[in-house]
Amino acid sequence: MNIKSIDELFKKYELNGIINGCSTGSDWFGSGEKFESLSPVDGKLIGTIKSGSKSDFDQIIKNSKKAFKVFRQIPAPNRGELVRQFGNKLREEKELLGTLVSYEMGKSYQEGLGEVQEMIDICDFAVGLSRQLHGFTMHSERPTHRMYEQYHPLGIVGIISAFNFPVAVWSWNVSLAWVCGNVTIWKPSEKTPMCSLVCQKIIGEVFKDNNIPEGVSCLINGDYKIGEVLSQSKDIPLVSATGSTRMGKIVAEKVGARLGKTLLELGGNNAIIVTPDADLKMTIMGTVFGAVGTCGQRCTSTRRLIVHEEVYDNLKESLVKAYNQIKIGDPLDSNNHVGPLIDINAVEAYKSAISKVEKQGGSWLVKGGILNGEEYSSGCYVKPAIAEVDHSLEIVHQETFAPILYLIRYKGDVQNAIDIQNEVDQGLSSAIMTNNLKESELFLSHWGSDCGIANVNIGTSGAEIGGAFGGEKDTGGGRESGSDAWKVYMRRQTNTINFSSELPLAQGIKFDIN
Repeated sequence: MNIKSIDELFKKYELNGIINGCSTGSDWFGSGEKFESLSPVDGKLIGTIKSGSKSDFDQIIKNSKKAFKVFRQIPAPNRGELVRQFGNKLREEKELLGTLVSYEMGKSYQEGLGEVQEMIDICDFAVGLSRQLHGFTMHSERPTHRMYEQYHPLGIVGIISAFNFPVAVWSWNVSLAWVCGNVTIWKPSEKTPMCSLVCQKIIGEVFKDNNIPEGVSCLINGDYKIGEVLSQSKDIPLVSATGSTRMGKIVAEKVGARLGKTLLELGGNNAIIVTPDADLKMTIMGTVFGAVGTCGQRCTSTRRLIVHEEVYDNLKESLVKAYNQIKIGDPLDSNNHVGPLIDINAVEAYKSAISKVEKQGGSWLVKGGILNGEEYSSGCYVKPAIAEVDHSLEIVHQETFAPILYLIRYKGDVQNAIDIQNEVDQGLSSAIMTNNLKESELFLSHWGSDCGIANVNIGTSGAEIGGAFGGEKDTGGGRESGSDAWKVYMRRQTNTINFSSELPLAQGIKFDIN
């Protein structure tokens, strides 16, 4: 384990001792209660943080509002230049930050590096976007009039992020929000606070070097109570929240009550459909990575494998062989495939799901369990499991953030499999494995997959920066990252210009004015 590099990172950014968890740039403070970040890898203390309070939040809002008045006047390409510099800083810190992500969250070192690379990629995307914040021109029905649409920044964007992607999701939001002219307030998961502190230090350096005022990038650490304060604040027109469906519904209710806007990225219960025409080798690779990557704690993790009866037995045999090769242990050791769950609460949820599978009639193909021993001293290491189930079981319709895969048999044509896939409440990611063109096109049609992401011959896990990321139904309907996701961070305005000396009125109304 390369803990030395984490010490190096903390020393560089002065993150030792009891650390203030709130910042408006280079100014750091915190008047709330102290809490600890413990690594799920070995159970050791990473850092002690002073959380934010209501008064800290009020100060952040004050600074953010002041900063927005300055930042919105900076031309968008110049704001893009700031994001470019941020991306370059991330390139310099990729290995160190990737190590911290792995150690604090528990994902493999390669996944930690991949998450930082996502940050770099979205910075590159945002730099190009800063010169493409376009509107539209339309023909007016009135002579000597011109109409067009344009987009303006919203103001303060609030960001609530989850533990499983402690840095990438924040970067997806801020990179776009900043080039659009907004300022941001980040409330990270209390399970991965140290990652947020490092990110704020990095962007703080960039903004300081460019004389950007305090308040453009703000951070407030704390528990769910801070999230509630952020959601209820009328000073924040948009709240982007990533996490569970339960959390998202609370945020939506609070923000909706004040007629604010939300961008919600919530639960997933993702399925891969395997037809008789599937390449089984590709299927096994996509399934195993999707089901056990990040120890099953991705919103896009594969949780259901819906397999046609013709290939069911062959696939089952290959899947068991593949699971027998999985190595579980320290995620900073590249020989291991699977690290720990985030904490003991996640382990309890895993155990509860296993119990429910057994009570509801599922049978184990690969039995799970808690791993013991010196290497697993944190108590957060579990075995990836596979259960053969009927698709109607209650537990199958729930999202368990753990490496439990449900193997489901289907008969008949692919529409039967699609119906099984779509019957759950969540609608994030989906995939079909087939070399049959008709099946793949049906899956992608409007009567096919009802998810925001639908893939052919790749798994459910992972996404490219260029595409809009998000899902439907209980997943929340939000879109982040690429495509035209930038529009959610802006307000839309229709403009009409009359360049004549006449003022035609609607419906032909006329006034006699001398």
